Amino acid sequence: MSKTILGMSDLTEARFSSGACLTLSDGPLELGWRHSGLTSDFIAETMAMSFAASKTRHANIHHSIGYLSNELIENAVKFRQPGKIIIESCVAVDVFLIRVCNEIDMETSVRFQHLLAKMLAADPVELLIRQIEANAASNASGSGLGLLTLLADYDARMAWEFETSGEDRVKLTTTASLALPVTSTE
Repeated sequence: MSKTILGMSDLTEARFSSGACLTLSDGPLELGWRHSGLTSDFIAETMAMSFAASKTRHANIHHSIGYLSNELIENAVKFRQPGKIIIESCVAVDVFLIRVCNEIDMETSVRFQHLLAKMLAADPVELLIRQIEANAASNASGSGLGLLTLLADYDARMAWEFETSGEDRVKLTTTASLALPVTSTE
């Protein structure tokens, strides 16, 4: 077994002692895109609950957590091999943490690691602008914008851990954190 970590390696050590742990499984509901939105909405509502005293702060935190969660869960659903997707999330002091684990095939792993290495070696704001322009010029569907938006506009800290087992399957663990606003203008 080999392991490769890209991004903020300290995040791979994050502990989720309290919060939510959800498992999305294959089955009669055919795990798909609609589950991403429902699951990320649930996570956002649950994790933002303690900030409800300030409507503005709650709305901002809810939106940020929902966006981050949805991007990670959508990617897990879109690129996964059949099997479970495990999602852990929590709020620790003024930080939201989320970890999404799923399996991908070796070819997807190699392509994704190459993409991440390019993303992490450059300024995310510049890459986001270039990707928006490239997508507009080619009438593309917006592919590649989610992670760049998280890095550029949300200042998300992210880590990706790829663990091979010798088969054509790679366990991908994506961990991300968002700083939550300490105060509100409300």
